[in-house]
Amino acid sequence: MAEKKVVLLVDDSRISRLMIRAVIENNSDEWDVLEAASGKEALNLVSGSEVDAITLDMNMPGENGLLIAPKLQASCPQAKIALITGNLESDVKDKAVIQGLAFIPKPITEDKIVDFLKL
Repeated sequence: MAEKKVVLLVDDSRISRLMIRAVIENNSDEWDVLEAASGKEALNLVSGSEVDAITLDMNMPGENGLLIAPKLQASCPQAKIALITGNLESDVKDKAVIQGLAFIPKPITEDKIVDFLKL
């Protein structure tokens, strides 16, 4: 049996995390899902872990998604990271792309999550 992949959902909204988790679990049994409510919590979770993918909310208490992304990339260089945001300003999207992040505009849909993770 193939080893499961690990996805980390970083969002201060529990409802958003539950929605993304449901999409993943309904489309694949190949993923273990971790959750963090803040960037700080995410960094603690990835320390010493093999994480394959991360979804990252833009607006959170403390550091926003664009500020925490480089730290997560340093801890998990192999992980694909997507910035999920309702802020559709081009500078936010441009900054995400420059950092090597996928950009997923809200509202979150099943198709967007499935496409990012290729479920």
